Amino acid sequence: MNDCLHRFVFEHQPVRGSLASLDASWHAVLERRSYPPVIRAVLGEAMAAAVLLAATIKFDGLMTLQIQSQGVLRLLVVQITAQRTVRGLARWEGVPQAGSLAELCAHGQLALTIDPGRGRETYQGVVALDGATLAEALEAYFARSEQLPTRLVLAADGQRAAGLLVQRLPGEAEDADAWNRVEQLTATLSAAELLGLRADTVIRRLFHEEDLRVFEPDPVAFRCTCSRARAGGMLQALGPDELREILAEQGEVTVDCEFCGQRYAFDAVDAEGLLTPGTQAGVSGTRH
Repeated sequence: MNDCLHRFVFEHQPVRGSLASLDASWHAVLERRSYPPVIRAVLGEAMAAAVLLAATIKFDGLMTLQIQSQGVLRLLVVQITAQRTVRGLARWEGVPQAGSLAELCAHGQLALTIDPGRGRETYQGVVALDGATLAEALEAYFARSEQLPTRLVLAADGQRAAGLLVQRLPGEAEDADAWNRVEQLTATLSAAELLGLRADTVIRRLFHEEDLRVFEPDPVAFRCTCSRARAGGMLQALGPDELREILAEQGEVTVDCEFCGQRYAFDAVDAEGLLTPGTQAGVSGTRH
């Protein structure tokens, strides 16, 4: 299983870990838009990070990892559902050059939003983007917002995105040096190993002297949550005057999903249906 999340715990120690490996789901994102290598690397790391973070949080709905900045990398959004389906995109301006995350994302903010579903209240944590890498920025987020010591290793190239997370949980440790040892072992993991080795091999090589309980891997897949109904809802928000003006000029109005590239087209009949009170958005029409 190539696209999967491996979770594990250290027996008798308040420490947990997870390793995410994305192949087909990462390719699905790259097939839909061409990214400069620097942007691609950060987006791939964010995809792997979102899968790892979802393993640490219980929710039924949707989790969104987002970066906004005034730098070259203007926006990055990765969303993952409780069913481990993931999608992501990035927007940039100018010509991205290799450098630190801080250089790419001037005056950046990192936001983690959790919509637990079933009408329950949405949670959002927002912090200044602090760190030379995304891994460092997320470690700082957990230190500030969750008070949970966390270490991450993230990597991505044109073929794979992957990440490892270990986290110290509240509670007494039987071995007082266990967390320090886990941190040191995690720091030895290279990007080449993370991208080139099987997940179980990475876990075994790093922690072969530790007493681990490894769970069955969870499958991860790319899936977009866009729909014709949601596209219709966006058009309804434009208002009747603007919608009819677009139709008069173009004959139809289209909505493109930035995540998957799906195009939803609405002609004049569809649009009038959207403007009729009580009509469900996007019941008819075409999808390209």
